[in-house]
Amino acid sequence: MTQEISIDKHLAEEERYSLLISQLKSLLSKEDNLISNLSNLTAAIKETFEKVSWVGFYLFDGQRLFLGPFQGKVACTIIEIGKGVCGTSAEKRETIIVPDVDKFPGHIACDSGSKSEIVIPLIQNNRLLGVLDLDSHEYNSFGNTDKEYLIEICRFLCEEIFPSDYK
Repeated sequence: MTQEISIDKHLAEEERYSLLISQLKSLLSKEDNLISNLSNLTAAIKETFEKVSWVGFYLFDGQRLFLGPFQGKVACTIIEIGKGVCGTSAEKRETIIVPDVDKFPGHIACDSGSKSEIVIPLIQNNRLLGVLDLDSHEYNSFGNTDKEYLIEICRFLCEEIFPSDYK
């Protein structure tokens, strides 16, 4: 069976997100392997938005964040909680938008070309599962529209895709 998404890149950002979310809900399934689902999600986001230079997951192992499925250049494999944008988002359990990564204290530069970033924590039943991280080679690439829809995607992942006993 062919798995693909179809996004008109001429649509406004909100329309692309809406279309992406409806297709993700058909593409991803709790019956499929979690890593396969997360891999397809990163590919779908990268395919949908030209502004995204890197998209991926850092998963929480109970102590630190470790690199999960991603699309883009090679990346840091371990991030301590409270360090960088991903570790800070995980620690605070809140979405962080960084318009200029050079102005974020302690930013971890896996890709020297990254200029802006958004990180959304994955929370299931008050448990941290990890974070979804998007980078861009342009400044100010992410805003409230991204935040709103990416939170919706992460909520869907936590409620419908991650196993309830994920550790």
